[in-house]
Amino acid sequence: MSNNIPERLHIFSGSVLKLIACVAMLSDHLAKFYLFRFTWANEVWFTLVGKEISILQLMEMFGRFAFPIFVFLLVEGFEKTKNRRKYGISLLVLALLSEIPFNLMNGNAMLFPKQNVMFTLLLGFLALCSLEYFRNKPVISLALLFVMFLISRYMQADYRTAGFIFIILMYGLRKERIIQTVACPVLLQAKLMVFLSLLLTCLYNGKRGFIKTPFLKYCFYAFYPVHMLAIYFRICS
Repeated sequence: MSNNIPERLHIFSGSVLKLIACVAMLSDHLAKFYLFRFTWANEVWFTLVGKEISILQLMEMFGRFAFPIFVFLLVEGFEKTKNRRKYGISLLVLALLSEIPFNLMNGNAMLFPKQNVMFTLLLGFLALCSLEYFRNKPVISLALLFVMFLISRYMQADYRTAGFIFIILMYGLRKERIIQTVACPVLLQAKLMVFLSLLLTCLYNGKRGFIKTPFLKYCFYAFYPVHMLAIYFRICS
């Protein structure tokens, strides 16, 4: 792996990165779906490069850290998992379980035209599987990628086709981390925040970290649907 950052600075395990991503996601969702109604959250806290920043905007900016880090961990998981079928099934189950909480939080209804980000990650994971399985058959591989690209567009999964392409590019540049950090942000909005989040992944030490037991692993899986339900019920209370 090409990474010019000194080894002593590789201080983040996969667990720490996952924790940062979860906190960032919570920050974003709280700002968008709950805290916006409070006056104090919209008040200007400081000025940055001539732009007035409120706590709400600051939380949303931090929220942009979540998706790039989750994609980085998805690529790491794809390469390191011993059972890709089980990994894919876990993504599918989580995507299905998260759909109703996602719909309730976003549209206050059981049905919502867009799908949650786990479907984006699942489609990206399937794309990586096809790239590897058909690596000697580029025509088939490209055809499957195009089909999954169309599916992501039709489903309107979170981050849409830009998120799908982002996953593929992150995988393609996985061995060139500096180039990955500079090039990948162009695909998403809030490019500076995406760049900063990828800088954090450059400090990854290649270790799993504190999330080792099945209990902790499934607690982190459950965080996505559970925190959306909690925000929905708080909004309705």
